[in-house]
Amino acid sequence: MISSRALFSARKVVPLFDRVLIQRVKAEARTASGILLPEKAIEKLPEGIVLAVGPGKVGKDGVVVPLSLKEGDRVLLPSYGGNVVKVGADNDSEHILLHENEVLAKLE
Repeated sequence: MISSRALFSARKVVPLFDRVLIQRVKAEARTASGILLPEKAIEKLPEGIVLAVGPGKVGKDGVVVPLSLKEGDRVLLPSYGGNVVKVGADNDSEHILLHENEVLAKLE
C-alpha cells in the first residue's frame, strides 16, 4: 500500500511525455511463520505501483497518444533500467521513472 506521505511527495514529480513514476513494492520483512528477515536477505521485488503518468507520446502527425497505464496500476518492472528518483524532504523514498514501453506488464 502507498503511504499518503509518499503519495503527496510524489505529486511534486510530474512525468513528461510517455514517462511513468513508479514506487517499487517492498518485500515482507517477516516470513509466514513470523521470523524477521535481515535487510540483506530481502530481495527487491520486480513489482511497483504507478504513482503518476505523463500526458502521452507525441506521434509523427503531432497528435498526443495517451498512455495505457494509469495511477494506481500494479506493474512488473525490468531488472535494470529507468532512473531512480529520491522523493521527499529527507530523500528517503526512492521511486523509478521509466518510459511506458520499458514496463514489462500490467498486473491484474
